[in-house]
Amino acid sequence: MTEHRPRTERLPTTERPSARAVVDALADDSTFTELPDVIRDCRPDGPLAWPGYDAARARAAERTGEQESVICGTARVGGTRAVLIAFEFGFLGGSLGERTGDRLEAAYTYAREHRLPVVPLVATGGSRMQEGMLALSQLQRVARESALTREAGLAQVAVVRDPTTGGGWATLGAGADVVLALPGAQVGFAGSRVRPADADPAAYTAEAQVAAGAADAVVRPEELRETLGRWLRLLTRPSTTPAPPPDALGDDAGLPATGWDAARRARSPRRPRAAAYLDAYFSDRAAISGDRCGGTDPDGILCGFGTHEGRTVAYAAQTGTATRPAGYRTAARLIRLADRLGIPVLTLVDTPGAANDAEAERQGAGAAIADLFGAVAGARTPVTTLVIGEGGSGGALALAAPGNTWATPDSYFSVIAPELAAAILKRPPRAVEATADQLRIRPQDLVELGVIRGTVGP
Repeated sequence: MTEHRPRTERLPTTERPSARAVVDALADDSTFTELPDVIRDCRPDGPLAWPGYDAARARAAERTGEQESVICGTARVGGTRAVLIAFEFGFLGGSLGERTGDRLEAAYTYAREHRLPVVPLVATGGSRMQEGMLALSQLQRVARESALTREAGLAQVAVVRDPTTGGGWATLGAGADVVLALPGAQVGFAGSRVRPADADPAAYTAEAQVAAGAADAVVRPEELRETLGRWLRLLTRPSTTPAPPPDALGDDAGLPATGWDAARRARSPRRPRAAAYLDAYFSDRAAISGDRCGGTDPDGILCGFGTHEGRTVAYAAQTGTATRPAGYRTAARLIRLADRLGIPVLTLVDTPGAANDAEAERQGAGAAIADLFGAVAGARTPVTTLVIGEGGSGGALALAAPGNTWATPDSYFSVIAPELAAAILKRPPRAVEATADQLRIRPQDLVELGVIRGTVGP
């Protein structure tokens, strides 16, 4: 390995930085060590004998000081050692060719051998045309390395820079576990020169990808080092111990006297919601966003990873509103990621039920809920659930851990809302309260029925 020169600059905010400037800005001082280069025998002007290709490479090398469009090495970021893959856009537009594939494969292999997370710092225009299909096929090679790294239980956190398009976005970028994007970066599968003439340019931005659920957050350059370091720390602390359920927040009013009292207390606007529980439980946390299928549900569910008493716990917390399909898919994505990394999960149940409007059906509500049921049922990492408010039917149960669900005194869990049960049974409105009692929805009823393990107090 060759030692990288000491840091000399911070990440510029007004121009496109070089690959080494990006590494210098993110790595802890004097910790970046470049991996050995992979030597490949190359024919004149590349595998297609493209006229002028060697000259173009020579000019790119002279302009950037690099021999290829990526540099790969190890460094500590916020104290956590990782493999960094930094694209040099000044070298033929950061394009991927056979030599690029060699370097990427070597970097992923090194990460697996040394049990390190991988951080692609992407800025690319796509595959290198002068190498034709041999260049495009490098995407399969990269996808394979990413899949092997995923199977090895190692995290991948991508930073998408300007621009990130083509296969680089569709593999190293969008394929990462967590995707951070720089403000205003051009991000999309279609590059600027191959889009329809009437395409809305705003759709091909970092902000648009976050809104569409394809990236997790837009991070300002001056905050990137701290944010990336936090993510690497959170995602590299596995634990086999279940997360303890949080203490109940709010007034110590004891358990509800009747079923209707339980429903009334759970629906009170004064009752603490998910954000309050997460703030009290975690000393710090970082959110993921989006289902990677084009949707988000920021008003219905909060997902991410946080630190509780010195260890990482993943969380998926309903906010008291009807959960939409994208919310269920995001929660399933979180649970599968935590399971793969060996991180325990805490879920907070609080919803009147799944969104049931026509748009929710068009977005695949049933399939999304089924997917979450499957993620929870198949998780090998321990899952802990606390019902903190309304537990409305299957839309709430999908997030509940079988055998390890708890409840606060101001919550209820029911097969259906008492009002809807009375309506289905053709009972008058005055019978709703009695119906609530018959449904046995109070926390103490749920303990007696064996549905939950117990209740938690303040």
